[in-house]
Amino acid sequence: MPELPEVETWVRRLREGGPHVPSILGLRLEYVKVHLPRLVVHPDAVTFTRRLAGQRIHAVGRRGKFILVYLDHGVLLLHLGMSGSFRFLRTGEPLPRHAHLVFLLENGYQWVFRDPRTFGRAGWYVHPWIPLASLGPEPLNPEFSWQDLYRRLRTRRARIKSLLLDQRFLAGVGNIYADEALYRGGLHPLTPAYTLTPAQARQLWQALQRVLCLGIRHRGATFDAVYPDGEFQNHFLVYGREKRPCYTCGTAIERRVIAGRSAYFCPRCQPYRE
Repeated sequence: MPELPEVETWVRRLREGGPHVPSILGLRLEYVKVHLPRLVVHPDAVTFTRRLAGQRIHAVGRRGKFILVYLDHGVLLLHLGMSGSFRFLRTGEPLPRHAHLVFLLENGYQWVFRDPRTFGRAGWYVHPWIPLASLGPEPLNPEFSWQDLYRRLRTRRARIKSLLLDQRFLAGVGNIYADEALYRGGLHPLTPAYTLTPAQARQLWQALQRVLCLGIRHRGATFDAVYPDGEFQNHFLVYGREKRPCYTCGTAIERRVIAGRSAYFCPRCQPYRE
């Protein structure tokens, strides 16, 4: 599933442009076609297309794993789900498979949202903070300190890996970056959150900052050709490395299923202490 670095990579591409991706800033949406109506969660698909047609794009931002496209009136919210991505095609070019949303831009490009697994979603909101209200703080926000993280951890009895995946606790962190941060922080994924000391909370905060920034620098991680330009998978220290030696101590990396999700860790560098 795309996490904060992958989503941030797309936001920057949409905002600034890049190889085969024109900047969408300042462009007008000539019309919108919805090929999978259930992808639109607000309002209904017909109203969605009517509201967006003719609006100009003024800014592109991110909140957690959501992409926010600011228009003349209201905000377009896009969530990539498990396999969502964008393509830009010239008008008249055939659409790829799984092209569920098509935005025709005034510069002659078709901005295509494709999602093979169909877990993505889109919506148009006058007040976008309402559907985003339940999200936790942004881990890369300069105002989010390690002390803030420690205060949030102190009252939570959940296992630290499960808690990091809870978007109500922190916005944007997913399976890959949670495992990589816990390894760098020396924390076993089953550690109860409330048992972390201030020093451990600070180390975890620093690790989260580090892996998320590295992920953004390397344009996210590439899986299933969804992010063909991502390179962070070449820098994983534990994720997906079951039975391979730890880069620090040589111990075999272990995999355990926690709350239905895989967790990769080094049992020596991340000892379990309850």
